[in-house]
Amino acid sequence: MSDSLSATLDPVESPADFADEVRDKPAWAAVVSLTLGVFGLVTAEFLPASLLTPMAVDIGVSVGAAGQAVTATAVIAGLAGLAAAIVTRGIDRRIVIWSLTSLLVLSSVVAALATDLTTLLFARVLLGIGLGAFWSMVAAIAMRLVPPEALPKAMSLIFMGVSVATVSAAPIGAYLGNLLGWRVVFWIVALIGVAVLAVQMSVLPRLPARGSPDLRTLSRLLGRPSIALALAGIVVVISGHFAGFTYVRPFLEQIPRLSVETISVVLLAFGVGGFFGNLVGGAITARSAKASVIFGAFLIAVMALTLLLAGGAPVVSAVAVGFWGFAFGALPVGFQTWLVRVAPAEEAESAGGLLVAAFQIAIASGAVFGGLLVDGFGTLGVIAYAMVAALVGGLGVLVLGSKSPERVGASAAAHAL
Repeated sequence: MSDSLSATLDPVESPADFADEVRDKPAWAAVVSLTLGVFGLVTAEFLPASLLTPMAVDIGVSVGAAGQAVTATAVIAGLAGLAAAIVTRGIDRRIVIWSLTSLLVLSSVVAALATDLTTLLFARVLLGIGLGAFWSMVAAIAMRLVPPEALPKAMSLIFMGVSVATVSAAPIGAYLGNLLGWRVVFWIVALIGVAVLAVQMSVLPRLPARGSPDLRTLSRLLGRPSIALALAGIVVVISGHFAGFTYVRPFLEQIPRLSVETISVVLLAFGVGGFFGNLVGGAITARSAKASVIFGAFLIAVMALTLLLAGGAPVVSAVAVGFWGFAFGALPVGFQTWLVRVAPAEEAESAGGLLVAAFQIAIASGAVFGGLLVDGFGTLGVIAYAMVAALVGGLGVLVLGSKSPERVGASAAAHAL
């Protein structure tokens, strides 16, 4: 994390590791096409949250049953992330990306036409495959499109698609769903997917598959201390974040007693904060991915502590939640860049799969544990857990991260870890 440490680290990649088409010039248009893909997939992922009630009424099921559409996407995304590199080995990566974006289109069309829960769940399974596999590969592909020193900027640009989708998907989805009907919203997302696919087919260069990943590849990666530390950091810090943020609305209702309208503004501030946190996280990651993770984790801990000590004041709560979003925005770009830097180039996609799985485990465990804490100790209990988890995760990366390299060249990977 220090300048002296960074100076002793091996280079990330050699020029031979880049696609032939982009050795001489970064393929920023191709990176933007990945950003658009992320935006489309995450928008589709978040839509049910704002359309759940009319969807449930229309297909004749309870809101709880319709909510399993969200669960199906998350579970399948985790499995798809692990399997993507293995199942698609030997296939040009641009064809894989085109196929995954096509799943966005297909899943949206099937959802728009769904007349029963089974069809709706099938649509969300298709989306989960596209979402998980896309996420597992996006960093590995980005590192082939730009020089090593530009990777943090590329990852920040890609995650901007997440930030925009996070801020806009739910409110715009709710508005358009009320105005035009929930099915029309899914048709719109399908059209967005078609447009994204057209851009990707125009700008993505040939990206021949690397290596022959299998289950042993995943096991080998888990045995590398730097990768194990990054994954452990994800599980601890992200679990704390989702445990706390999942129940932030009840906290705002019960402690500072904000109105529904004010809570909506505060949650918007969280999303906007995440957008700018992503930009700052990318700048920090350019120097040290671990530093970005530590920054985000510690800031979440500080904001959670602020809510515990002074959350009864409406202004304090609103500001703390906004900065919580800012802190979280720095984490994904830091974690993902860290993983692809320490994994050998031919195993970067498998490392991305482990990252997707770790995030899904963190989200699920955070939601479950958070629910238990809320039932047992109220909303203050879950905020306290978020603080402790973020602090422990950040300290773990700070202490243990100094003993392992942050950048490992493909040729040196077998010896550096």
